[in-house]
Amino acid sequence: MKKLLLLFSALLLKGCLGMPKAVQPVTDFELERYLGTWYEIARLDHSFERGLSGVTAEYRLRDDGGIQVLNRGFSESKNQWKEAVGKAYFVNSDSEGFLKVSFFGPFYGSYVIFELDHENYQYAFISGPNTGYLWFLSRTPTVEQEMMEKFLSAARARGFDTDNLIFVGHGRQE
Repeated sequence: MKKLLLLFSALLLKGCLGMPKAVQPVTDFELERYLGTWYEIARLDHSFERGLSGVTAEYRLRDDGGIQVLNRGFSESKNQWKEAVGKAYFVNSDSEGFLKVSFFGPFYGSYVIFELDHENYQYAFISGPNTGYLWFLSRTPTVEQEMMEKFLSAARARGFDTDNLIFVGHGRQE
């Protein structure tokens, strides 16, 4: 029974570390250049960011070789900032944009960087384990329309429902 439970748990956790069929993680990834603050430009809705604006993600090195993730956003309904601290680790190699991230104890989910400005590290398109999770991150709180079109085109081509995207405002900064 214990072996069956362990097998089931392993399969369940592995399922959270997948990615959509049409998504491939970037290669030649450089963590040092990715660290720092990113602004969330667009996302698909999910419970842990529902109702938040001004969302940022900050990535820092951890002592254990992983990455500390600080997600922060403003809840208009509660008139307060919300924060979540997590940790991330590379799934395969540190030169591939495929990480597992956890905000809830031993449970990890996929963080797949499938498009990245390799030259300047100014934007990144992120997927989760399936097409229900999508983010557009930028080093700046706004982007040019051309970049937005690039994101929308890349997301549609990979099967994401771009009609349901939330475009994140960054009017309130603290």
